[in-house]
Amino acid sequence: MREEVQDRYGNTIYVTDERWQHIFTSHHQLRGRRHEILSTIRSGKRSRDPSLLDKFYYAKPFLFKGRLKLIEVVVLFRWRNNQPNNFVLTAYPR
Repeated sequence: MREEVQDRYGNTIYVTDERWQHIFTSHHQLRGRRHEILSTIRSGKRSRDPSLLDKFYYAKPFLFKGRLKLIEVVVLFRWRNNQPNNFVLTAYPR
């Protein structure tokens, strides 16, 4: 199963169940923060990886136990069958 969201530039980006499991297993601080992760994709600041031009970082600040931290979401922009195939690789607090 996959969950789709649009970023502020109109790109559809999806997250698979496998990626959610990876995020919540590898980054315990993000458990219960699914909404914030999707919000980061929808309206966070986007930057491009200078060495991998199909890799983007979305970042947005949120409160974690009274402290402001960024949630950063890594998205790969790819093509499959002449269609965009934009997916979340991971997310983590910073």
